Parts: sequence; structure tokens; C-alpha cells
Amino acid sequence: MAFDNPTRARLARFVTDAREVLASEFTEKFQRLYGLSPSGEVTPIDKLKDLDYAQLATAQLLRERLAHLVAANPTARNPAAAAVDRLSREQAFSILNRLAAVRMAEKRGLIQESVGRGYESNGFRVYSTEAGSCLGEMYHRYRRYLFCLFDELAVDLGVLFDRRSPSGLLFPRESCLLKLLGLLNAPGLEALWGEDETIGWIYQYWNDPAERKKMRDESAAPRNSRELAVRNQFFTPRYVVEFLTDNTLGRIWYEMTQGQTKLKDQCRYLVRRPNEIFLKPGEQPPAGNSQPPVAPKPGEGGSTLNPQPAATPTQEDLLRQPVHIPHRPLKDPREIRMLDPACGSMHFGLYSFDLFEVIYVEAWDLEEVGKAVLSRPPGMKSLHETYPDKQAFLRDVPRLIIEHNIHGIDIDPRCAQIAGLSLWLRAQRAWKDQKIPAADRPQIRRSNIACAEPMPGEKDLLRDFVEQEFRAEERGVFLRLLETIFVKMQLAGEAGSLLKIEEEIRNAIEEAKQAWAKLQHRPAELFSTSDLNAVSKQPELDATAALLPLASDFWETAESRLLAALRDYAEQAETGGGFQRRLFAEDAARGFAFIDVCRKRYDAVVMNPPFGESSDRCLEYFNKVYPAWNANMLCASATGVSGK
Repeated sequence: MAFDNPTRARLARFVTDAREVLASEFTEKFQRLYGLSPSGEVTPIDKLKDLDYAQLATAQLLRERLAHLVAANPTARNPAAAAVDRLSREQAFSILNRLAAVRMAEKRGLIQESVGRGYESNGFRVYSTEAGSCLGEMYHRYRRYLFCLFDELAVDLGVLFDRRSPSGLLFPRESCLLKLLGLLNAPGLEALWGEDETIGWIYQYWNDPAERKKMRDESAAPRNSRELAVRNQFFTPRYVVEFLTDNTLGRIWYEMTQGQTKLKDQCRYLVRRPNEIFLKPGEQPPAGNSQPPVAPKPGEGGSTLNPQPAATPTQEDLLRQPVHIPHRPLKDPREIRMLDPACGSMHFGLYSFDLFEVIYVEAWDLEEVGKAVLSRPPGMKSLHETYPDKQAFLRDVPRLIIEHNIHGIDIDPRCAQIAGLSLWLRAQRAWKDQKIPAADRPQIRRSNIACAEPMPGEKDLLRDFVEQEFRAEERGVFLRLLETIFVKMQLAGEAGSLLKIEEEIRNAIEEAKQAWAKLQHRPAELFSTSDLNAVSKQPELDATAALLPLASDFWETAESRLLAALRDYAEQAETGGGFQRRLFAEDAARGFAFIDVCRKRYDAVVMNPPFGESSDRCLEYFNKVYPAWNANMLCASATGVSGK
């Protein structure tokens, strides 16, 4: 169906009403139940009355989450109030996103009806019959049913459905839940839950237009990462998505196959010339003009003794001239990467998914008939070596596209949920089209969607991480590196992919290497405590520890070891160590996921870029790194993409 103005108006009203219901619910819960004031005041937990054991545990988790947010954003005008506001918002949009996702999944036949008729939904009626009254009243049984459903969906889509996530600590009371279900199941929205674009429009309409206007009235430039995200939240029209993707990702595969691809017909905006000549490996285009001058038209030419000059070529003449296309080697499709540096709800990724499906099938066929050898990194098996047959290969293609090909970055935490959901639903549709039962579908173990956020701010947990992950002789250097990187990442929430964090890491490693070398070439007796602490940042480290030899390849492997250690630390935090430690590990892992996406190189970069003034915190950085940015993020985006 078309998302015309009346359709979008219905969806906008639903999102607005749902947001108001959830805002009222969690504002009251925060103050009345958990002692969290919008001003940032926190009631001591021992003063909270009438809370059961589970509620007290939640109250403690909320306080730890607040402390973590305050530590990560110490420069806010009122860090505590900003943290309470963010905590309330993230609880609200997680609930709405989860319920909308369940509604979209059941509409596609991926799960049994679970929210479509509320308490009368088929899935819940079966569950309730089996459970009987052992789980309490209807609301408590239904809530437990939804929790079981969330846990099942979290296997593939943990970023949205993981109930241990700090953005999903609360669940609405029955009165609020029934209102949400009533809004969700309004007759005018029924057809929308089957459309891929619906979740993107929900993302678009979440922020209040009145709040956006108030932000602009109060400040010409965004004052923080949230204001930057809200001001630059614009839905990208489908034709723009197709035009840009057709002429980047589509064009790349078109040139790799020298025009022998279905994409030339499928990509309706793909720009082609009528007389394209694909060059062979090592072949250079002929020197000079490859098309002779256009002859005069009849009646316009002079005599043989006094010939007239050739006519100025018309646009049609120029289009008919041969165009030599440089040779582009065929790549293994698992190595073709696409990035949207401001991905939002992942519209570019969804359309790219369509193109990648064709690319994978054609790559298999090219290998099968021996027409081409696809270039790939050493050690990577070919497609035909990896899969026993084409059927097994096609079953795995949706997973491969999400895990290998499509990448996205955004500064809005909601994008990790929305974009992940969009791609997951798209993969499920592909499997459904192949008639693959849900139980036989490959598990998607990771995606490449990164939220650009600052690293966690707890210094004691950073030291704990270093102590646990690195040998004694390395701890001082790694602590210095991590502290430097964490400081650089403070701009991530506002600069996003414009933060050249990969360069900052290399510079930090080089500076640490030089500082270490300087100390190594001085006699041990000349070391002072300040010298050692300048490198180690550990007051207890003595001269003997500072001079312990590092591995010969230490500096060459430092960057990769940092990333690997953070991943290990985050995995260990899943199984214990306390909520605060897990918050640190998760934020650090997200930060390094952002770094990992930034460090890769891409075949296609497509985006609807942010524009306008940057936040005050980023001005100095942008002026230094993007001297030609013209005080507009759009110009910095263009410079950053072309610079890569």
C-alpha cells in the first residue's frame, strides 16, 4: 500500500498517542514508585515504601543506570536531570518498539497472534490454557507470556528484545498496557503492520514536533546529541534511496560483471550509457577523444575548397560517444560492504538487501560455470567450497547479507533497535519466500549497526578491565591508551561517523609508543614517579614494572588486542559481575563496535546526511579536521566520504 498523507497521518496520531500514554506512565512510576524526580533528585532506596522484592531490585538497577549515564555525560548542564529524562525515554520507546515489532511479526506469520487481539490473541489463549491460574490474574499471565515471547525473539534480535537490557527495565501497568493495545489494534492501522516502511515511520514520528520547534527557538545550534538527532530526523523518500543505491552498489556489481547482471533491469535509476566499453585487466583507454568530430548536417557543410568546421556536438551526440569503463575485479559478495553513516531506520540497508540477494545468486552461478574467479582474502573458502549445494547456499544468504554486507551508524540509540528490527524482518521475508520453516532458518548472530555514543565514564571500572585483561607489563600502556580513546570518544554522540576515531586511535598508539621508547632509553635510576605515571597512570607501578619488556610485536598488535579484549570482557559480563560492570562492558562494547565499523573500508557509502550547524562541543574538532566544512555538517559529511 502507498504511504500517502492520510496513511502517514493515522500512523503519526498512533505514535503521538502511544508516546503520551507511556510518558505519563513512566513519569508517574519514576516519582511515585521508584523515587526518581525529573529534576534529578533521587530518594534513598531505604526510604522507598511498599515495594516488593522485585520492585526493590528494579529500583536499584535504575539507580545504577542513572549513575552510569551521569558518569558518561558529566558536561551536561544538569547531568542528573538529563539522565532521568533519557532513562524515561529509553524505557518508553523500547516498550513501543517491542509491541510494534511483535505486531509486525505476527502479521507476517512469523509468530502466533500475540498482541493483535490483546488478551484474546490466539497465542496467549493457548498459553493461558496450559498455565491455568498458577501465574495469577489475567494481566500477570499475559505479561509473563509476553516476557517468554521477548526471550524467544531475543535469540535473533537481542538489541531490541533482551529483557536484561538497561533500556528495558520497566513494563507498563495493566491500565497503560490495555491503552497501548487498543491504540496498536485500531482498525485504521491494520494494513500498516504488513508494510516494511511502518517501523521507519514510527521512528520518524516518535519525537514531538513541538519539542523540535522549542529546541530551534532556544538555540540556533544543537546543544547535545539528542537535539542533533531530533533536528536531523528526516524520512528519505524511496526514489532517493533507489537512485543513490542503484548508482553506487548497483553500479559496482554492474561493472564487476561487465553489464551481465539482472541489476541493469532491476535498478530502474541506474545510469548507463548506450556505448559502454569495459576494459580488460591492465588495459588502458585510448588516448585522446575516442569519438570522431560530429559531421555537419546536410545543407550545413561548405565546399571542398572551403570546408566548414565540425558542428558543436549536441547532448545526444555526447551520450552516443563510447565510454571506457575501467576494469573492476569481481569480488566475493561477502567482501562487498555497504555503509550508511546516518542510517536511521535503515531504509538504504533495506533496499540494498534486495540488490545483495541478486548479487549473491549471480556470484554462485558465475563460480559454478567457471566463468570467473571471485577475489577474496586468503583463507576464505569459495562459495562452492563452503556450501554443499545451491539450496543450502540460498538458505544462508539472508544471514550473510546482515552479518557481512550491510553496515550502519547513527547517533540515536533507537536506531540500533529500529534498524536491527528492519533488517531482521527483511531476512524473515526472504526465508518465507523460500518456504523455509522458522525452525530451519539460520540464526543471525550479529549485525553491523553501531550507535555512536561516548565510552563509559567509570574510571574504576576501566582500571578493573585493564587489570583483568592484560599482563602486568602491559597494563600501564593499555590504561593510557584506553583513557585517551575514551576521551576522544566523548564527541561520538554528536559527531557520529564524522569523528575520525580510527585516526585518533592510531595517533594515541603512536604517542604512547614514543613516550614508552623515551623512558626505555633513560637509566632506571633517573626515573621519577611522575615519569612513570605519565605512561602508566598507575601510582602503584614502580620502575621495575615500568621497564618489563614488551612483546616484539606489541605496538603492531595493540589496536586489535584492545578490540578483542573488550569483546571478551563484554561476554564475561553477561554471566555475572554485577549490573554496573555489565553497563560499563556493554557501553564499551558498543563504543568499540562503532570504532570497528569506522575502521572498515567500504565499496559503497550511501546516506541522507545531517545538515546545519554542529553542537558547540564539536566546533573545534570540525574546524581542525574538516577545514573546508563551511560550518555545515553536510559539507563535512561530503568531505569525510570523499576523503575515505
